[in-house]
Amino acid sequence: MFNALEVVTIVVVGVMVGVEFSVAFVINPILNALPEDSGQLGHAHGGRMLGAVMPVWYIGSLVLVGIWAVARWHHHGTGLVVTAGMLLILSVIMSLLLLVPINNRSKTWTPDNRPADWKQQLNRWDRYHYVRVAVIIAAFALLVAALT
Repeated sequence: MFNALEVVTIVVVGVMVGVEFSVAFVINPILNALPEDSGQLGHAHGGRMLGAVMPVWYIGSLVLVGIWAVARWHHHGTGLVVTAGMLLILSVIMSLLLLVPINNRSKTWTPDNRPADWKQQLNRWDRYHYVRVAVIIAAFALLVAALT
């Protein structure tokens, strides 16, 4: 049963990392290359869609890591799992304080109501997102290392 928990946790966190990596290095560059209205509308739609899914995914990942840490408390690698959990907590805090406020604004924008600095706000979101991606990649790597 513990092996199944470890595998499920690594798969859930790994897929989350893949989605966030894809947003940073594939989806957003594609949207940024589109003409202004199309790219901005794509960002708004992505913000609505992923904004609804990702909180559940982040919290679910954190819960799985917490269960793993508690269930295997006296086993080899628990320190790595706890550190991964701390990094996931950091990613949630970063999300709530830095990324979500920008996302909540940008997901309502249209070409008619977007602010003059909309591109700067999206660029700021991207910079924060790059850091968050690095944090969750580190958490994922620690979870994988905990298996050995």
